Amino acid sequence: MNTKGHCHPKAIILQAVCFKLRFTLSYRDVEEIMKMRGIQVDHATIQRWVFKFSPMIESQMKKRKNRVGVSWRMDETYIKVKGIWCYLYRAVDKFDNTVDFLLTRRRQRMSAQSFLIKAIKNNCRPTVINIYKSGSNTSAVRVYNKRSFSNIKIRQCKYLNNIAQQDHRFIKWRIQNGLGFKSFESARRTLSGIEAVHMLKKNQMLNPGISMFKSFCKLAA
Repeated sequence: MNTKGHCHPKAIILQAVCFKLRFTLSYRDVEEIMKMRGIQVDHATIQRWVFKFSPMIESQMKKRKNRVGVSWRMDETYIKVKGIWCYLYRAVDKFDNTVDFLLTRRRQRMSAQSFLIKAIKNNCRPTVINIYKSGSNTSAVRVYNKRSFSNIKIRQCKYLNNIAQQDHRFIKWRIQNGLGFKSFESARRTLSGIEAVHMLKKNQMLNPGISMFKSFCKLAA
């Protein structure tokens, strides 16, 4: 993490960013916590730190993530951005390990297809994907199979997708105390950091640190 141009030490920046991404706190909450620790930093500055460093943390997590399984549960949930509902495509394996995620402006086959291609590229090709009642996701898998000459099995079983639904709730719970996302890019970057920290919480990092914060610091090194 390059902190050149910031007047605060790297350790302080890491603490503030980790607080925001790990806990259900507003930026003003994080500002108050830092103040209690004797650190004066404005909530707008913390927001800029999260905006800048979250994609870097996500990128490092992709490189250091444990291999996921080949049986996936693929689903999407809703995230409001500037008063408009956007769609967060997500997948977990049967052990609840996060496979990947993608925030899109629309819920359609092309969005689902973009997510599927991203997830396979960053992980592996699954043997089966459980999808419940999502026509766009089902269509995306069928198109992928046709174009790549693969044979990913599509399974539609409601209870198997409960794992994905429960995982969605954690992400939505994490952002509920904020004032809402003001732009799509801000939402995309912040969610990338939240998802990376969520993977740390689920012990998905290769060679983690002795604590979750130490693991977070290794990602930001």
